[in-house]
Amino acid sequence: MNTCLRLFSWTTLLCCAACSKADDSTAKPAATPKTVVSQSNEPLVKPAPKAGVITFGGGCFWCVEAVYQRIEGITKVTSGYMGGKVPNPTYKQICTGRTGHAEVVKVEFDPAKITLEKVLAVFWKAHDPTTLNRQGADIGTQYRSAIFFHTDADKAA
Repeated sequence: MNTCLRLFSWTTLLCCAACSKADDSTAKPAATPKTVVSQSNEPLVKPAPKAGVITFGGGCFWCVEAVYQRIEGITKVTSGYMGGKVPNPTYKQICTGRTGHAEVVKVEFDPAKITLEKVLAVFWKAHDPTTLNRQGADIGTQYRSAIFFHTDADKAA
């Protein structure tokens, strides 16, 4: 018997055996995990701190995204548009400069590894906020400098 056919036969046999075992009504239910509590009634695993979130406009979002993806403590970076009047704009609409949107990057970070102040410091170093509606060769209102805070507490930073 050729090797492929033999392998197919064994695979089929094992699958049939596994399926017939799954249909066995006398099978015992799987064990359920038990919650383990320490002697002091404190959870053994502390919940992760709430992620920090801030959104930046600082020129072309691909460039800003690339900067933040390399920083320890940054957990997620998402490019998009914000600050305009057109719902769900396309890239083509944004490029006209008539939507009011800016190209932005939403930065999510672990506050236990990096502070909001440090995330902001990167923003100020990664682009030139003194050039109106421009970053390098990218010109237009969609390339403006902007910070969108997600909580009132973050505005103090």
